Amino acid sequence: MCVADTSQFQKPFKAIHLFRKEWCIFLLAVTLFLLAGCVARTPICRPGPQTGGEELHRMGYTVQVGAFAKVENASRLSEVLRRQDIDATYFVAEKGLYKVRFGNFPSRAEALKKAESLKTAGVIDDFYIVNPTDYAVAKKQYGAAYLREEIIRTAKSFIGVPYLWGGADADTGFDCSGLTRTVYQLNGIDLPRTSREQAGAGVPVARRRLSKGDLIFFRTNDSEKVSHVGIYVGDDLFIHAPRKGKNIRIDSLSKRYFQERYTGGRSYL
Repeated sequence: MCVADTSQFQKPFKAIHLFRKEWCIFLLAVTLFLLAGCVARTPICRPGPQTGGEELHRMGYTVQVGAFAKVENASRLSEVLRRQDIDATYFVAEKGLYKVRFGNFPSRAEALKKAESLKTAGVIDDFYIVNPTDYAVAKKQYGAAYLREEIIRTAKSFIGVPYLWGGADADTGFDCSGLTRTVYQLNGIDLPRTSREQAGAGVPVARRRLSKGDLIFFRTNDSEKVSHVGIYVGDDLFIHAPRKGKNIRIDSLSKRYFQERYTGGRSYL
């Protein structure tokens, strides 16, 4: 029997097979590289211009002080700090107890330095440094639903509390936005100061798609611009600070007054 020598034909096929294998490995490597790059660049809780709003930032290190039985005293300390160009706010630590947080420092050392200088000057007493990992937004393992529930829980802790945030320009919505900004900061997200600025951040959300923790905006004066903001809690309800002299409360978006003045919702998560 005559057996043909096929080695001369096998070599080209082996070469083609190796080429295809190497090319597939190359394409896989490129794909993984591009995917890794996309993941690395995907902002978390930072809606940017590409999503229709100003980029948001997470809170860094902050300083916590006080244990006040009266909200007025916590508000007074916050105001003293703000007069020194220190971003400060008070919050409900537990029922009948209020504390103050201030600053947004890139490092623990800077936060400690500022707190020590204020303590030496007699502005504050004992203090505690809050780490970025302490915030709800940093606890990724619990997911977005957990963060939204924490925002609502924080907002509800203010219900019934006298509204004492101050603002020089009520037309910009600074007064009411003190509540929304504080709630988000306490959960690790730094919102802009005024309701008008907050309406320019985040991602637009249709009313039927509102989720817990989204902010909703209104025009409550003769201007066409946003002048009021609240925190959506579900079931067409929201928490807000109506105006000075009134307690923080829950209202219904279905009420005629709010329906006529509603301008839209934004999500920051």
